[in-house]
Amino acid sequence: MATRRGFIGSASGISTAALLGYSASPSAADSPLTDTTSAAAASVTQQQAKDSIFAVNAGMRSNYATLKAELVKHLSPVIVVQNDAKGGRFTLVTANGQESVNPVAETFELAKSIAHVPLGCFSVIASYLADKIPNLPNADRIDPHDLLLVAFNDDKSTAWIEPLQAYATTLTTARKNLPAAGLPAALTTSCGNILDAALKFINASVQAKVFDMKSFEDFSGSVYPDIRVNMEHAAQAQIKGVQDTMKTWRAKVGEAAWADLYCVVLSQWTTSVLNQNTIIIKDCMNAAKVATHLIDLPGLETPKDPIFTALDNLARIVQDNIAAEMVFPKDTKVADALKGKEDLLSDEILIQLGGSVATTQSAPTYNTLSEGMCPVRK
Repeated sequence: MATRRGFIGSASGISTAALLGYSASPSAADSPLTDTTSAAAASVTQQQAKDSIFAVNAGMRSNYATLKAELVKHLSPVIVVQNDAKGGRFTLVTANGQESVNPVAETFELAKSIAHVPLGCFSVIASYLADKIPNLPNADRIDPHDLLLVAFNDDKSTAWIEPLQAYATTLTTARKNLPAAGLPAALTTSCGNILDAALKFINASVQAKVFDMKSFEDFSGSVYPDIRVNMEHAAQAQIKGVQDTMKTWRAKVGEAAWADLYCVVLSQWTTSVLNQNTIIIKDCMNAAKVATHLIDLPGLETPKDPIFTALDNLARIVQDNIAAEMVFPKDTKVADALKGKEDLLSDEILIQLGGSVATTQSAPTYNTLSEGMCPVRK
């Protein structure tokens, strides 16, 4: 890949200054410094000279931010997805305003709630685990150092009993009320099995005042088939809810606008690859633009203003797409770096460190549904 230096040096037929979009002062060869100019330069300190150079980048950032702030007002149509416990909150942004819905049926949240029971138990007892890995089928997959970090409490302590009993009270209430929830028969059965097994594990551990990784894995492994049933019902509810909403909004904005639709999915880093909503949405968009218009935006926590965060980042992406081709018209590899996730200096750093030059990865494929299955597909 050509570096910035190589790119600038290879620009022929037009000056570097003109290529980058500003007018250069005459060169020293064309206009020798006068005594007055030399004296003025001599009176500038090194720090003042550096500050004047820093000011150039500060000016760029200010201009960049102004363009981005104005561009946000013109983004349309855009769908912003906030992943949450309910299956996602979807917001359609158009020139006429915004509208938000939680399109996924409650079955999604109810099924996942019970599927999370083993994780709920683990979260109580994890810090009291012995920091030595016992003879487990998956022992080679457990990092001893990570286990030591998680098991930070004394494994002889019984301080876990009270919070675990408190969680058992919550599970007992859910188990008693489960038949009245109106869930599908198969889901009711799987939820009952998970709750029963969890209560059995908790009661045995409390009575013995001891537990270990083996006893917990025996419990969690026994309910895995039931967890799969819950996952199946949750996925069905999410697919239907999202597809129905996308179909409604497609009809509302019209085919021409939908063809240029941007979708920004806000997620946590731990779910940003093959995110569930991203998978479903992909088949409901213009296939020719999915790679550039379906954007997973992972973060650490949900931002205070999710819609602004999504639009602000999308504005940056959109203006960088155009800037890339106009600022780097001589080097499409560098242009692609500005348009994507690659840092502009990454290749140069790899070269200087003796590493291999990175290759731009193609967009991931999220399509796990059969062709035409999505009702939004035309």
